[in-house]
Amino acid sequence: MPVHTLSAVSVPGVPEQLRFDELDTPLRDTTFVVVDLETTGARPGEDAITEIGAVKIRGGEVIAEMATLVDPGRSIPPHIVEITGITTAMVIDAPRIERVLPAFLEFARGAVLVAHNAPFDTGFLKAAAAATDTPWPKFTVLCTVKLARRVLTRDEAPSVKLSSLARLFDVGTTPTHRALDDARATVDVLHALIARVGNQGVHSLTELVDYLPDVSSHQRAKRTLASHLPRSPGVYLFRGPSDEVLYVGTATDLRRRVRNYFTGSETRGRMKEMVALTTRIDHVECAHALEAGVRELRLLAAHTPPYNRRSKYPKRGWWITLTAEAFPRLSVVRTPAADSLGPFRSRSTAADVADVLAEYCILRTCTSRIPKGRAHGAQCPPRELGRCPASVHDRDTEDAYRPGPELFRLFLRGADDTPLHRMRARVEELAAGELFENAARLRDRTAEVVLALRRMQRLASLTALDQLVAARPAATGGWEFAVIRSGRLASAGCARRGIHPMPVVDALVLTAETVVPDTTPLRGASPEEAGLLARWLDQDDTRIVSASSGWCEPARGAGSWSDWCALARAGSASTRDAETRPPAPGSAGHRLGWRS
Repeated sequence: MPVHTLSAVSVPGVPEQLRFDELDTPLRDTTFVVVDLETTGARPGEDAITEIGAVKIRGGEVIAEMATLVDPGRSIPPHIVEITGITTAMVIDAPRIERVLPAFLEFARGAVLVAHNAPFDTGFLKAAAAATDTPWPKFTVLCTVKLARRVLTRDEAPSVKLSSLARLFDVGTTPTHRALDDARATVDVLHALIARVGNQGVHSLTELVDYLPDVSSHQRAKRTLASHLPRSPGVYLFRGPSDEVLYVGTATDLRRRVRNYFTGSETRGRMKEMVALTTRIDHVECAHALEAGVRELRLLAAHTPPYNRRSKYPKRGWWITLTAEAFPRLSVVRTPAADSLGPFRSRSTAADVADVLAEYCILRTCTSRIPKGRAHGAQCPPRELGRCPASVHDRDTEDAYRPGPELFRLFLRGADDTPLHRMRARVEELAAGELFENAARLRDRTAEVVLALRRMQRLASLTALDQLVAARPAATGGWEFAVIRSGRLASAGCARRGIHPMPVVDALVLTAETVVPDTTPLRGASPEEAGLLARWLDQDDTRIVSASSGWCEPARGAGSWSDWCALARAGSASTRDAETRPPAPGSAGHRLGWRS
């Protein structure tokens, strides 16, 4: 008699399903749901499900079973009837997939989904979920076809069809092309395959999933290098044959993250090469992810490991600074001074910004050295060409020239944004004169100036604080703390749930690192470290516990130009997008992106 309703069979003495929280769950404690489908064809989304059978297992025992026919909403093709024995008459009174799918997802909730040729079954289930607007959970999926190909040789198993594997392992249920029978047969095949890999040291779900890709035995054998690592946040260092640092990384779970480098989940060629050279792995255990991130930056700067691509050279930024002479000019240098803007990633970008600032702060661009007491302009090569801003505005004496450097200093500190007003006025003037390309070019340069200045002023506002203590709720309860001094992480710790936090804060402050700032714009702090701290502080759930002074950006700094800058960048993007066709006359793209 055809089955038209859902059924569940519990096995006495077997505990109910545990929540599947970690991939490191031992296989004996992992709950699997083995599923098989019968369908009207082989095309998910076009063909439909006619039957679902599923078996829930844990520790080698069956916990529950589910089986139901499904009304596909269409007739079943004769060749499918011949294979499965399921006729259109058998499913005419069966429930539709919109009723069956939620029940199956509840049945499988929290388990590992297993199927023979899993892409076929999960493809149909996902298509049904999409068609019925049912959210598809993020299952861990295991394919017994793929596992069989990994475990069995071609001589032992020329075919990995379910019927062939059932004969090979002499399973208790013969596959019949009916969903529940095939699911039961797949359960026995899964148990037989797990027994095979158990002899190769695969005892947890993580190890089973990692076993599936074809990884060299040498690479897999190096998993033991991670056995001493704790399951806590921190930084790990791969070391090579001469004990040199090859690679530095961070993790919220050190052991789990590092172990992934020795499995098929790591597919990057450079990392496989690095793993082959590794002889030892060091680690630094950290209180939370912020401390791990800071320590990673410091270790990258200290060791410059060859297999890291970023953050290895924090001192290699470019700065725009005033020269120390009678007629100061802007120079692009590696080392910042007290009146500097930066850092910039490339020298060309810094030079472009310096040219714009020189023009609108009225600073000379000629490079000849002018002794004290002499006048500017007598030997200024660009004077006749009208390019040196100081010559154009007749700033020839020291007294006449002095407002330019002073304006630049005030501009950096956020005390005077006159240069930005001048730039914006010039953009509008060029646009009004229908010099749209020139206006667009200056608009983009102005946006670069605003972004560079805002970044530095944002970090400088943090590094100006001698001490800032901040807290964030920890994911596991309690609080994460950071003691920040002059833009550096001086101390970090946690207060667990139920522990009063203020004594922990007091202890962290007392044991915090002593920081001696300098006179540079960021007071000697690394821009990357200060940026990491600023992003952590900007998160919505971060709270300030105490501060040595008020934390704020300057009132006339670049922050007040953020909206204008966003519009300018949007205009720049729209201009680039429209390069292949002129926009309509009168539009913003026509005014600023195309020649009239």
